[in-house]
Amino acid sequence: MSSSSRIKDHHTEQRLFEQRAIVAAILMVVALGAVIIRLVWLQVVQYDYFVELSQGNRIKIEPIPPNRGLILDRNGLPLATNAPSYQLELTREQVEDIDATLAGLSQLGLVATADIVELKKDIRSRRSFDAVPVKLQLTEEELAIFAARRHQFPGVEIRPRLTRYYPLADTGVHAIGYVGAISEDDKKRLNLDEYAGTTLTGKSGVERAYEDQLHGRTGYQQLLVNAQGRSVERIGTETATLERQEPLAGNDLYLTIDQRVQRAAEEALRGQRASVVAIDPNNGDVIAFVSTPGFDPNLFARGLTRPEYLALTEDPRRPMYDRALRGVYPPGSTVKPLMALAALEYGIVGPHETRFCRGQYRMPGVRRPWRDWKPGGHGSVDMRKALATSCDVYFYDIANLMGIDRIHDYLAQFGLGKATGIDISGERDGLLPSTEWKRTAFKRPEAKMWFPGDTVSVGIGQGYMTATPLQLAHATATLAARGKRFKPRLVRAIRDAATGETREIPPAPLPDAKTKDPGAWEYAVGGMYDVANASYGSARAAAAGTLYKMAGKSGTAQVFTVAANERMRKASELAEHLRDHALFVAFAPVDAPKLAVAVIVENAPAGGSGFAAPIARRVLDVYLLTPEQLAEQDAKRKPVPALPSPGNTE
Repeated sequence: MSSSSRIKDHHTEQRLFEQRAIVAAILMVVALGAVIIRLVWLQVVQYDYFVELSQGNRIKIEPIPPNRGLILDRNGLPLATNAPSYQLELTREQVEDIDATLAGLSQLGLVATADIVELKKDIRSRRSFDAVPVKLQLTEEELAIFAARRHQFPGVEIRPRLTRYYPLADTGVHAIGYVGAISEDDKKRLNLDEYAGTTLTGKSGVERAYEDQLHGRTGYQQLLVNAQGRSVERIGTETATLERQEPLAGNDLYLTIDQRVQRAAEEALRGQRASVVAIDPNNGDVIAFVSTPGFDPNLFARGLTRPEYLALTEDPRRPMYDRALRGVYPPGSTVKPLMALAALEYGIVGPHETRFCRGQYRMPGVRRPWRDWKPGGHGSVDMRKALATSCDVYFYDIANLMGIDRIHDYLAQFGLGKATGIDISGERDGLLPSTEWKRTAFKRPEAKMWFPGDTVSVGIGQGYMTATPLQLAHATATLAARGKRFKPRLVRAIRDAATGETREIPPAPLPDAKTKDPGAWEYAVGGMYDVANASYGSARAAAAGTLYKMAGKSGTAQVFTVAANERMRKASELAEHLRDHALFVAFAPVDAPKLAVAVIVENAPAGGSGFAAPIARRVLDVYLLTPEQLAEQDAKRKPVPALPSPGNTE
């Protein structure tokens, strides 16, 4: 048996080792060269870039929201200002678990459980580095609660802010408007870059319409932050030169509203669902813009809980509904002066031509009578007496003779049937009917036809005709100015925050309401003067003892139809929601008008003369009289009865 053995080749092994060592050395040199090249690239070539990037990691840019512009009344008294407050803000990129964080804040009573879903939507809709408010206007107790547990909520901070404050609470709220948290709809219309750090925006009224003027320009500041993102004065021994750009405050607005008149009107309407609009006929300035009941806009500035919001929106009195701008009502007999002008314009009747009122109006061939508000009638009346006594029969007749299309064309000159163009949004048109309107408004062929009976109802401001309180005040101002018209406005001047200069906004004239005979104005105005001053005038009690010459017209708008053979019932015999609306329009002084007023009270306990006229008188007194004269008038004034004299519902 043979055996073999392997002889070890040391030479070959040595050569193989040397080859491998050379390869390894080459690889090490190449790797070291790559590292050196990379270091040179990073430390030398890209030095500036990485210094800036590093700076960005330790320096945070924080927006500084601008102070919102003030809103002042026509005399410079504050209606909307800013007050210091603290709010809780969350930055999404610094929060590991948003759900747990919000749940923790809810357990502390800082966030309502019902609001968490909406808060999460808001947080996720913002940029990750934006601070989102989760609680506005913290109380001292809430500040203490969060401060004690601040370490448990990384990414949540207490920040000092200026928030909106309305010193008069609900006074003028529908004109001024209110601010609220920026919503999804707001994000579609706002430039969010300009709203960095801003949590509130205008929601209605002047606050919304003039948002661009009120908001201002956002500033910014650089903050030195540590690895946890918290602001510090220095990191180690290193300090930094930090930049700051100051924000530019929003511009201040001077409204046309007179705070004294506004508050007097609101006090007169207290407890009613009603509206008052007062306009200067000489320039369109809205002196009072009232809708009651109102609400406290400070609730929205501090942030409403869901139950609080539902309590407002589901209130049957509808406090958030702007009756002055959006409420539409049959104007009732307040349109009779305009009907008289139209009849003169078309030659339907002469100013001294009489009609005999027996308490009912009958058209040839029609069995149904149209009743006058006064069952026994007014006897023989000419135009001025028909206006002073508010004789329905007289106006039934002239409306029937004119026809609806001529009525439409003439009354449209006074702004009825379309928005006045006031400088806030949401205004409704009302309705000034015509044959063309009815053809397009109804689907059934038989409903498209305009009937003579429809015209008769329009003659006393009933039927299809509707108007807003703002439109009635505008039409009354046009009548007071003998046809001169101006677009109603709530803002008269803007004070520039940068320069301090105040820029007056000129009045905006509208096309005049015209008459062929300039003397026709005096017949309509004369009838309105007799309403307030003649012994048979329907509002003589409310106008008694005035220190100026007042002209007015009462009206009553039916809420439900009364059959021709049914007895007219008094307000005291009806359920509250079935009572008629009481209306009154007025202006003064007659010869040189300074103020025109429209009053509408829903479901009033009395008619226009008995209930709405004293409110118009109060508004005129406060605006036209000196404080001494007003005090003297108040001392002499007798209480106005809650119900009108028997039978007088106008």
